[in-house]
Amino acid sequence: RRLTAMTDTVAAAPDSGRSLWKALGPGILFAGAAIGVSHLVQSTRAGASHGLALIGFVLLANAVKYPAFRFGPQYSAATGTSLLEGYRKRGKVALSLYLLVTLGTMLTVQAAVALVTAAIFLALTGIGLGPVVMVAILLAFCIGLLAVGQYRWLDAVTKVAVGTFTVATLIATAVALPRVSGPFVPDFGTFTTADVLFLAGLVGWMPSAIDISVWQSLWTLARARQTGDRPTVRGAVFDFHVGYFGTVVLALCFLVLGAAVMRGVDLGNAPAAAVGTQLVSLYAETLGEWTRPLIGASAFLVMFSTTFTVVDGFPRALAVLADRFRGPEVPEEATGEGDRRVYWGGTAVLFGGSLLVLHFALSSLGAMVDLATTLSFLTAPLLSLLNHRAMLGAEVPPEGRPSAALRWASWGGIVAQSAFAVYYLALRFG
Repeated sequence: RRLTAMTDTVAAAPDSGRSLWKALGPGILFAGAAIGVSHLVQSTRAGASHGLALIGFVLLANAVKYPAFRFGPQYSAATGTSLLEGYRKRGKVALSLYLLVTLGTMLTVQAAVALVTAAIFLALTGIGLGPVVMVAILLAFCIGLLAVGQYRWLDAVTKVAVGTFTVATLIATAVALPRVSGPFVPDFGTFTTADVLFLAGLVGWMPSAIDISVWQSLWTLARARQTGDRPTVRGAVFDFHVGYFGTVVLALCFLVLGAAVMRGVDLGNAPAAAVGTQLVSLYAETLGEWTRPLIGASAFLVMFSTTFTVVDGFPRALAVLADRFRGPEVPEEATGEGDRRVYWGGTAVLFGGSLLVLHFALSSLGAMVDLATTLSFLTAPLLSLLNHRAMLGAEVPPEGRPSAALRWASWGGIVAQSAFAVYYLALRFG
């Protein structure tokens, strides 16, 4: 009764502009984590290969995943606990499934985003380091920032990065837009198996993997602890919308840039060390040399914010997950932090494991990105279902629950993602 009364009060409390501003943060972190390989590489590859013909798939992917992503921060605002507590209340099997998904994707995801970040940095600076060494330096730098500033620095650095690359990308897109030509409608008769497999990768990380809904739930709690002001459901959803719809706009921007600047270029088969040079040089040659610093800075900040948030996201989820296996989460004590020993242990595993993945799979950027995005694509229906069940749990007060329309949209997203996954498996292994 005490929990219900408290969450009812929070859910029903009116929002002022000041409280909405205080809630702003986890949504920006979501954008920082999402706008990375899915946008800079996958959206650009889609535009380069198919013009604007795949714009419908980009919008569809964002639409079917919207409820699952929204439920992360909404659950935390409504209950005062993390989404992982919602999983625990459904049973430890749900926690175990999330653990398996996390362990199965974390190293490849971190390796892929860090590799693209390192490649772009090397292209911009001309430093004569190998990509794996550069990845190690970048990861160590991110870990150092987190060790010193924890959530406060994560929030501040990501806001600066996201704001800067958003402005730069919008300017670059406006310059490139007059160069866009067809096709504008997909010709499915010409689609090959490779095209369908690429679509699986595009959808898998568009706007990102469903894992990030758990991260944003934890960031919502960490933000509340930082500001001393727990967000209402309305405030958390407002913050989510800022980040989510921002990622949609930027996904379309990179699709336009790919169609305008890179038509016919096979980015997927480029050596990893050359990807940064290829991206920045092609944009500069087409749009004008004056755009090189703009495009370079935008591309690097896109990827650095992703690398930075992923370095925090996976260990943070593992740390809270370890606590949830031990017992329930108390709303008054929920901080989104978890067991710090597990956090730093997970960070060490992420650092070393990512470097090992790169050591053995450095030959093609496309293959690595496609592997990471396809794993996310195949696990998306399961995580969406877990989020749906948590959001409808008895612990969520009526004022914090999704509307009937959102519930149906959630079911539609789960069915659509499941159908896509089954079709992909049938095509890949049938």
